[in-house]
Formats: sequence, C-alpha cells, structure tokens
Amino acid sequence: MMKEKETMETLARCMSVRAVAYCGLALMAGAVSTAAFAQDLEPLPDSAALSSDTVAKVQLGKKLYFDPRLSVTGTVSCNTCHNLMEGGDDGRISSMGVHGLTGARNAPTVWNSAFQGAQFWDGRAPTLEEQAKGPLVADVEMGMAHHDQVLQRIRKIPQYVDEFASVYGSDEGVTIELAVDAIAAFERTLITPDSALDRYLQGDATALMPAQKRGMELFDGVGCTECHGGPALNGWTPGEEIEYAEFPRYVDSPLVTKYDLASDTGRGALTEEALDENMFKTPTLRNISLTAPYMHNGRVPTLAEAVRVMAVSQLDMDLDERDVTDLVRFLEATEGPFPEISLPRLPSLSGQSIVKD
Repeated sequence: MMKEKETMETLARCMSVRAVAYCGLALMAGAVSTAAFAQDLEPLPDSAALSSDTVAKVQLGKKLYFDPRLSVTGTVSCNTCHNLMEGGDDGRISSMGVHGLTGARNAPTVWNSAFQGAQFWDGRAPTLEEQAKGPLVADVEMGMAHHDQVLQRIRKIPQYVDEFASVYGSDEGVTIELAVDAIAAFERTLITPDSALDRYLQGDATALMPAQKRGMELFDGVGCTECHGGPALNGWTPGEEIEYAEFPRYVDSPLVTKYDLASDTGRGALTEEALDENMFKTPTLRNISLTAPYMHNGRVPTLAEAVRVMAVSQLDMDLDERDVTDLVRFLEATEGPFPEISLPRLPSLSGQSIVKD
C-alpha cells in the first residue's frame, strides 16, 4: 500500500511540473528509491590541497588574503568581497572596491572555488592563481596601478620578505607569481564537505528530510543536472575540460526582462566570438542558500526566485510553489560546515604606514 501511495503521489507530481523526464525516472525507480536520482551528483571531496601546499605556504597565503594593504587605499582585501565569515561573498548586487566603486557582476563565493574549472563568470582565469592576479589591479576592486606596485608594498614589510624566503627559498625573492601561488594554496583549504547531501550520497538515508529528497528527485528529473552535476554541482569534475552554459536559454520570459538577464553577453564580451554570446561558467550550487543575491548581475534577490528564474530561462518550465519549496529545501542541503579559520596576525611596521604611494 505504501509503495502504491508513493507511486500515485509521483504521478500527480509529474503532472504538476509537466516533466516527462521526471516521470520516467520516478516510475522506473518505483518511487521508493531516491538514491537513483543521485546518479549525477557526487559527494564533495574532503581535500583540494596540492602536494606543494605546505602549512607555511597556506599561512602566508592567508595573510595576503586578509591584508587590505594590497589595495591602493589600504582598505580592500580579498576578504572584503569574499567574506569568509559568511557565504564567501559580500551579499551585495555587485562588490564595492576602492573609492566606493562597483563593478557590473556579482561576486561569486570563494568557498569551494578550488572545484571550479575556471574562475570569474566568463571563465577568463583558468586557475585560482590567475584569478588572484586580477582584482589587485582592477580599478573598481583593489585599484593598484600594476603588479609591481603590489610587490613594492609587500617588500616594504620585512616579515613578509622573510616569510617568502622561508616558504620559497631565499633566491626567489617576492614575485607576483609566488604571491598568488600562496593565496591559491590558502583558497584550496576553503572547502565545505560533509553537508546533508554529502552524507546522503555516502549512504546515510536519513541525512535528507522528505522535502529535500523530493527536491533532489525533481532537480535531477527535470534536467537541472545537465549543468549542475558533479561534486560542486557545477557540471565540472577535476581533470576535465570546463564546459560553458548558455544563459538565458529561453529569453521570452517576463522574469528574464525583469532582472535584465540577457544584456550581459558573458564570454562573448571577452572573446568577441559569436559562439560565446551569453555563455557563462556554471557556478557552484554548494552553500547556495548563503549567497544571495543571485545570477551574474546579482539582480535576483532570493533563492526561491532564482529557482523560478532558472526554471523558465533554462527549462522553459513554470514550477508550482510546492516544487519551488522542495527545490529550495534540497539546495539548502548543500550547505556544509565551514572549516575553523583563525584570523592571521598581519606583519606590520610599528608606527608606520606603507599606504602612501
């Protein structure tokens, strides 16, 4: 009787979302095994560290990550826009850099960025190291005129010079390549495994609540995993080449117009290639409940509204409110515990300021 009841509920649910793929998957599974719906999802690995990521290198990278003196005004650090005390972002539509300037795109979370196949919304940086170079000299972010200006700041602090020598060898000096290498080593520690979803995928059938299981079935069944599969729910597996996604796919929706989702051409603006028009890196959905507002322009205010937007813009589908609620509950299950991070003691020059140039 229980199996028959669950099957009937699944049939009704299929009708509510008008999703043939979902119906087929659910009925093949007998509507009793949610594990079948997790076939495109993977637990987040417990580590993203490289063999070269020593404790000393990570500690140096942490100091550089938190140090606002790497900005022209001495007021903006990496952590300003990618705040590790919350969702790894700043909760703004677009981040505020030096002199109160703002950019055009929303700051992605730094949590689990090691599991992104490329960095920035348009994927212009292939690695964490390359990404770290960009904000330092972006006029609306940290505002330095060039990387040599960054290095001049660091070299004025003897303790930094000593730490670079200790980590990389006294002959290497302080270079931009070594600075971003250290920052990236620290960022590879910023991962959040052991979410409720991870525990479920690892065999704990009680880790997800019923609404979250329904949301996972729907997430997989209607096609969300076409782009949002893999360990970071971004369609990328380490070692594979990144694939970019068209967004929005269906533009004839009031929500696309309301949130101005089609005016930014993504990689097209970078490469000036027609095939790259409106192509974006698929963002991770890990901890997505903590990183409002949403989309590349930060215009979508809530996770529930983001679910509605994605349904109409990518799947050409209107979801009822129960579907939206279940999907939100499922996405909340991707929130993993943050690692304990102690604030670093930044090296300083007593009574002196290096923010003069």
